[in-house]
Amino acid sequence: MWRGLYTAGAGMITETKRTDTIANNLANANTTGFKRDDAISREFEPMLIKRINDGKNLNNVTSFKQFSVGESIPTVGVLGLGSRIDEIATDHTQGGFQTTGNPLDVAISGDGYFAIQTPQGVRYTRDGNFYRSSRGQLQTVRGQAVLGTNNQPITIPGDAAKVTIGAKGEIMADGQRVGQLQLTSFGPDRRAVLKQGDNLYYPQQGAQPQAATGEIYQGMLENSNTNVVSEMVNLINNYRIYEAGSKAVTTQDTLLDKSVNEVGRV
Repeated sequence: MWRGLYTAGAGMITETKRTDTIANNLANANTTGFKRDDAISREFEPMLIKRINDGKNLNNVTSFKQFSVGESIPTVGVLGLGSRIDEIATDHTQGGFQTTGNPLDVAISGDGYFAIQTPQGVRYTRDGNFYRSSRGQLQTVRGQAVLGTNNQPITIPGDAAKVTIGAKGEIMADGQRVGQLQLTSFGPDRRAVLKQGDNLYYPQQGAQPQAATGEIYQGMLENSNTNVVSEMVNLINNYRIYEAGSKAVTTQDTLLDKSVNEVGRV
């Protein structure tokens, strides 16, 4: 019975973490460039159950502590021991585009990330909602500098009347080239970059940056790839599973109560 409590409890913990993941997806449904997460669960190693006291002659000289030498023990079946969250996997599928008309808004179609200078070092993002600071530096909404292909911040002259950004990130101010956005890829391995927070990613140890194959569209932003309806369905389904685990815990507790207070009294 104790195993039943632990198994049901482990399942409830797993579904709690899955609920947190779904809630985070819903909270970022309108976050530019956000990529939804999936909580992937894994079963603990199951236990093979056998009957150890079924029709044996325990007085046999080959018997020791309820086990008999050379005797085939009937198999009952496999007992599951619960589950756990094995990985929080990020879904990197392309989000839809939204036209803004702002010349400093850019979206990536296909593979690639923008390089951002942060206090923790260079980080990467799909959020192309950029602004020009009072000093003319191209920055994110959090005031972090956007890096060019020379790994330096990009500066746009304050008196520039027209700013255009090409498909490969070339920035032209009144017809003069002032820099090029660094568009970085880490190859086909989707686990090469991990989420840091604030819509930023950092590369795993050993991940090598390379030139991306995606294209940049000016005056557009990439929406979150979260599907609100799908996430709500997952949330409801997750609640039902958690509720089933809760009922299993209650049932196991009732059986233990009867075993201790009624069967034990006899």
